[in-house]
Amino acid sequence: MRVWRAPEDVPADLGRTVVTIGVFDGVHRGHRAVLAETVRQARQGDLTSVALTFDPHPVLVHRAAPIRLVTTLADRIDRLAAAGIDAVYVQEYTLDYARATPREFVEDQLVARFHAAAVVVGEDVRFGYRNSGDGAELERLGRRAGVHVTLVPDRSAPEGRRWSSTWIRELLASGDVAGAARVLGRSHRIRGQVVHGFRRGREIGFPTANLTGDGLGEVPADGVYAGWLVRSVPGSKAAEYLPAAISVGTNPHFEGTERTVEVHALGRSDLNLYGESIAVDFVEYLRPMLSFESLDGLLRQMDEDLRVTAEILGVPTAGRVDPAAVTAT
Repeated sequence: MRVWRAPEDVPADLGRTVVTIGVFDGVHRGHRAVLAETVRQARQGDLTSVALTFDPHPVLVHRAAPIRLVTTLADRIDRLAAAGIDAVYVQEYTLDYARATPREFVEDQLVARFHAAAVVVGEDVRFGYRNSGDGAELERLGRRAGVHVTLVPDRSAPEGRRWSSTWIRELLASGDVAGAARVLGRSHRIRGQVVHGFRRGREIGFPTANLTGDGLGEVPADGVYAGWLVRSVPGSKAAEYLPAAISVGTNPHFEGTERTVEVHALGRSDLNLYGESIAVDFVEYLRPMLSFESLDGLLRQMDEDLRVTAEILGVPTAGRVDPAAVTAT
């Protein structure tokens, strides 16, 4: 899949396209209905499918509101590629860009830049200055420009709630990663670079890869989770999935103050992950963060966490590793 970030990146010989528009935060099941229709129309007409997405999130520009994205931009692009999209244009979202009228947006970006033959969007689409354009306006402007517009109806869960990024954030804030996965259609993922921690884990047979700071994606509520540590296989495009117990929080047993994500790959003491970019997939919530009266109490609970994690993930049970055997974390 091609990724364009500036007008000059778009090939001069780009043919007619089918364009879809949105932040696509999370690329959840509702988004994928729109993406599937975009890809279907493009393939049917032998056209190029293009996803126009925005970075940073418009809310951050207009309201300076503290919003964490469900997925990082890199993962968003990966998910768009997995949906079958041919090219993604990452539009830098600024106040100047947001001043374009609905007509200017259609004529200058969709038609002049992308040569759109068709546009596919959700029925709740808003675009142009002050979000003054809606689905009906897009259809009107499309007819004028010779662009076919498809408004895809909202998709909802069986209980009636619309699939949305807001719903995902609510579920993650409560630690319900299994519920978030139902809306996403896959496990929730964060991504970041492994940093040095306090090395307490390796001293007690529980070496961890530590992630911290902003830019990871939406980190679930504090607690312990079962999931997967995902790393790239050097020299290839393949990924390695390692079963993992995941701790999110400040580590109250050791009176920690910084919120971190600590990931222990079951049974592994040989991983050298410092400085490596990894992904973490959350599968199921196990328990809240706790402070124990003794180290023995902590170790017993960790042993139980490892057992339950292995059971949930369907992998062989692996206990704590021998601290003397830990070569890297």
